[in-house]
Amino acid sequence: MFNPRSLLNSLRRKAISSTSITTPTATKMAKTNMPQRQPKPLTPVQQQILTRIEDCYQQAEIYFKRQFARPLTQFTLRGRSAGTAHLQQNRLRFNPVLLRENSEAFLSEVVPHEISHLLCFQLFGKTKPHGREWQSIMLKLFKVSPNTTHSFDTQSVKGKDFEYRCACGPVRLSIRRHNKVLRGETRYLCKRCHTHLTFTEATE
Repeated sequence: MFNPRSLLNSLRRKAISSTSITTPTATKMAKTNMPQRQPKPLTPVQQQILTRIEDCYQQAEIYFKRQFARPLTQFTLRGRSAGTAHLQQNRLRFNPVLLRENSEAFLSEVVPHEISHLLCFQLFGKTKPHGREWQSIMLKLFKVSPNTTHSFDTQSVKGKDFEYRCACGPVRLSIRRHNKVLRGETRYLCKRCHTHLTFTEATE
């Protein structure tokens, strides 16, 4: 017996089925046709950093008699830090501006410093950032003095700051802290006089 409702339901199911097949294909085509952002080519000194990293890891594998996964290395760090190690992600980030201005120190000190953090985490787990385990790797493996901070001139990477005042006098706050004050997220106290800092004017 002819059933109009059954025929209508069948046509609806076919339409739904057709849509579910064609839509992902169209989406995939749209994504494929989208222009992809090409990564910036590495500079010669950045290539030197990658070579130095590989040398350090080969040295570590001989010393510790085990293999280590190579880290993801990026030159995207901003601000006054020379480099940073992301332990859980096995990732290194370096400041391209400070690298350009201090390439020799990066090769001899900064790279071993940050690699030692990754090696320390993989060998000993969570420890103090610059504790005896990290210092031991710096001294015994890389023969580098375990300095915790660099002494580079950071004028070229210095961000805009803002002048605040307390009972002691003027205090400089970074743009990040200044924005927190503007958004009403926090207020800052002077550590000496324990009065709130008040904004005066921004400097160029």
